[in-house]
Amino acid sequence: MSLLAGTVTRVFVRRELPPYGWFVGEDESEGPDVLLPYGEAVVKRPEPGDDIDVFLFHDDKGRMTATQRTPLIRFGEMARLQVADFNPKFGYFLEMGIGRQLLLPVKEMPPERRKVWPQNGDELHVVMKRDKEGRMLARLAKIDDFEPVVFRAPSTWKGEWQEAYVTDVFRDGAFALVEGGILGYGALGYIHDGVMSHPLRIGEKFRSRVIQVRDDGRVTLGMRPPKEEGRLEDADRILAFLKERPGGGMPYSDATEADIITKRFGISKSAFKRALGKLMKDGLVVQKGAWTYLSGEGQGEK
Repeated sequence: MSLLAGTVTRVFVRRELPPYGWFVGEDESEGPDVLLPYGEAVVKRPEPGDDIDVFLFHDDKGRMTATQRTPLIRFGEMARLQVADFNPKFGYFLEMGIGRQLLLPVKEMPPERRKVWPQNGDELHVVMKRDKEGRMLARLAKIDDFEPVVFRAPSTWKGEWQEAYVTDVFRDGAFALVEGGILGYGALGYIHDGVMSHPLRIGEKFRSRVIQVRDDGRVTLGMRPPKEEGRLEDADRILAFLKERPGGGMPYSDATEADIITKRFGISKSAFKRALGKLMKDGLVVQKGAWTYLSGEGQGEK
């Protein structure tokens, strides 16, 4: 047996040394001493000669230390941990249930896309590993880490709203773990940029609608309601925007480029056209060239 950080290990209590705590080791005499501080004996007060189970970690001075606290993650395991703090030099410090935080190095984040980096309070799926000195470190979980624990999403999920956590972000969308509730750990999903109501960041929790349950059990996600509900919401947003504009007009119409529409209103060009179509059908707006204006009826609703 060897004493390794990140593991729950049965150790022998060698002696007590006030005011620090107990020194434990692999057996009565051989091997290094490891301190179990008084404040870490939260299960029972041990006596010299006892065999006890402890979790091993390094303290802030790099010394191997023991605790009876139960960690949220162990070496080789995956868990979802909350971001407690961030240091731009070192990385993210994650709560792991023992009072000592787990470091996720900053190199785990895409350097060219700072906007997708987590914020304090976000929850990251990570796997515990060790550095060259044997100290605990975290790395972001990958698809291969999720495969053994996720389940196939049921077909009944289609059209339902579910809670999900972003696990990784790419240029055209994001991977997410959809919460499983009583079903288990969760199901893997993907959401494309075009159906996000706002840009997502790694570790962010968001509410999503299951657009498709794929043959492999993964799901395709969206953040907008079905077209009819979305059309009503988008129409209300455009109408409110026009009412705030001088003269009730805006330089946007069916002919406006899609990227301009998305930047201004946060919706796709097709969603914009559907909403404008409803407003025109209801007699609330009119288009003149490349501009859209409130009609008499639209102005009357102010």
